[in-house]
Amino acid sequence: MTFLHFIPITFFQWCEAVWPGRWIKEATWVFAITETVHIMVLAVLMGSIFVVDLRLLGVGMKRRTASQLSKDLSPWMFTSVVLMVITGTALYMSEAVRLSQSAPFFFKILSLVLALIVQFTIIRSSTQPGKPEGAPLGKIAACLSLFFWFGVAFAGRAIAFL
Repeated sequence: MTFLHFIPITFFQWCEAVWPGRWIKEATWVFAITETVHIMVLAVLMGSIFVVDLRLLGVGMKRRTASQLSKDLSPWMFTSVVLMVITGTALYMSEAVRLSQSAPFFFKILSLVLALIVQFTIIRSSTQPGKPEGAPLGKIAACLSLFFWFGVAFAGRAIAFL
């Protein structure tokens, strides 16, 4: 069934039927390469976030402020988020029907949205220059950030099994 024949199909079937979804699903190595890039980018993102969050919690990198670390690592974080969304969308399009019924996938997306909200609001506010080190809001934000980002990683891994 294709959209061109005007046969009603669901959004999930459409995702798999259009060029990127179909190509990733049918090509021999494309899914594996895309997934590898997705996981590598997630590792860079998690590493960058982990360093800033630990600094907000007062652990490690004591010679540098959370503001300095965040400023230095923000290009890595931003680039990683963009690449992760691009590769994740491509992977989703190749398995949309299966993922539409996957509880871990919905938990991953929920965790991702919450992690991005925390990252681009509370963490960004807590790492502004001049903010006091060790502020309670920064520590709470760091804990929430770690919780949600690890939720993204663990749920992503669970997708393969459930």
